[in-house]
Amino acid sequence: MTIRLLGLDPGLRATGWGVVDAEGNLLSAVANGTVRTDGKAPLAERLYVIFSAIKEIIREYSPQECAIEETFVNKNPLSTLKLGHARAAAMLAGADANLPVAEYAPNAVKKAIVGAGHADKQQMGAMVRMLLPGHIPESEDAADALAVAICHAHHRVSAERLAKAIAGGQSS
Repeated sequence: MTIRLLGLDPGLRATGWGVVDAEGNLLSAVANGTVRTDGKAPLAERLYVIFSAIKEIIREYSPQECAIEETFVNKNPLSTLKLGHARAAAMLAGADANLPVAEYAPNAVKKAIVGAGHADKQQMGAMVRMLLPGHIPESEDAADALAVAICHAHHRVSAERLAKAIAGGQSS
């Protein structure tokens, strides 16, 4: 059974998004892009742009699940707080559409894609292109969002196998 996943890489200036279809371990990219906000606009307006754009992406591509990268703690607490706001706006768009929203730490996404939790942007982009042949991410943010969707797809397969194994063991 094919499931459509929306991956999100939140940011106040640029929020990457990527839509991937997954059937078991078989992945295919559907679309990707970047939601950009005006850095001079008030915070509330920028958050609304993110929320509205992701709602439109959900309407257009009809994902069944959503995955988002968790906020990493920055040296600048104000930057971390603003990133958290952008993340909340993105999560609310998924919740507003009644989608389950999974969260993944940046290192977990990198490990799922590259095999190492401290991969750089170039390594991530190269692996995303390898895992989704013929699909070119629009930006680094979009590539990161596709990576989040891929990470979620891999975790879903593992969780399904574990649930089946547990269910099989309980029926004996």
